[in-house]
Amino acid sequence: MAQGKGIGAHLGGHLRENGMLVALVAIVAFFTVMLALQPQPVSFLQPLNINNLFLQNGHVIILALGMLLVIVSGHIDLSVGSVAAFTGACSAWMTVSLGLPFPLVILLTLAIGGAIGAAQGYWVAYWRIPSFIVTLAGMMVFRGATMWMLGGQNIGPFPKGFQSLSSGFIPDLTGIGRPHGLTLLLVAAGIAAIFWLGFRGRARDREFGIEPEPMALFFGRQIAVAAAVGFVGWQLASFRGLPNVLVVLAVLVVFYAFFTENTVIGRRIYAVGGNEKAAKLSGIRSDRLVFLCFVNMGMLAALAGMIVTARLNSATPKAGTGFELDAIAAVFIGGASMTGGSGRIVGVVVGALIMGIMNMGMSILGVGIDYQQMIKGLVLLAAVIFDVYNKSK
Repeated sequence: MAQGKGIGAHLGGHLRENGMLVALVAIVAFFTVMLALQPQPVSFLQPLNINNLFLQNGHVIILALGMLLVIVSGHIDLSVGSVAAFTGACSAWMTVSLGLPFPLVILLTLAIGGAIGAAQGYWVAYWRIPSFIVTLAGMMVFRGATMWMLGGQNIGPFPKGFQSLSSGFIPDLTGIGRPHGLTLLLVAAGIAAIFWLGFRGRARDREFGIEPEPMALFFGRQIAVAAAVGFVGWQLASFRGLPNVLVVLAVLVVFYAFFTENTVIGRRIYAVGGNEKAAKLSGIRSDRLVFLCFVNMGMLAALAGMIVTARLNSATPKAGTGFELDAIAAVFIGGASMTGGSGRIVGVVVGALIMGIMNMGMSILGVGIDYQQMIKGLVLLAAVIFDVYNKSK
């Protein structure tokens, strides 16, 4: 009885985090059942759909990782869609018109994105101009700059090296063939890392006097996550292996999770968003941290822009439309607070996957784009209401 009571208390204390995971599972189950009941049954979790989920939503996760740091610091960035379009156009111009090598194009494009983030972050951090105004202006400026650079025309196609950034797959160095041997090895290593990090986190909680979650809940969640990772990995291994986009996403998620939870700078960003005055009194340079958050956002927007451009095999004037809304929605659905100071990388990934799975599931079911937009808006509103309700308690 004591253990059951402990589990209930823990779930109640982590209502938002647990609720999003339950929502993700429920949405996947809903579309799986609905598609199985169609006159011509379709397997929702078939390898092609899982692969397309990451290819079509990889840019949202990348943008949401940067947006989380901006929102946690107490600000917002409305320009990321336009910046992604502009930097994607820059990478296309350097690749097609100038013929620069692919690695150099990546570095130069990331530098352009960082410079754009620095230009906007400077006014927000040091001149105290509201980020809403600065980035709204940036959204219009870089949308116009994209049209100017492309001259109203598309630029493409691109060499295979550039396209592989989005549409490529890791090679099978094991020589097994199918299933993809290297994918299976990487997935097995990832599952082992999940358990290792879980036990390491429990040990760290005990070290700092924090009561860890009940053991039954801990093992249940670890096994469920490992099973999900194993299933997705097996499906991808049965298809063509891990897509390059997924590898990039995995590296970024691990890096930012470590950065936000285990570094001094990461914890200081949360402190600035939670109470900037208190952070300043404790010696934290809040202006510099906010500036760096916008630089980071600009670089991630550039990376997302290159991935989308490579997937489309063309730079278009209308690319990036609505990206900022998808990224912001993923952050808030994933549990970040509207007032800053709280939010987790894992939650952002869950929020982005919820948006992506809803998009894909509704498209397969034939739901019109008008209804899709309304449903996604209601989901975002529900997430924000849930956040306000939790805080009122």
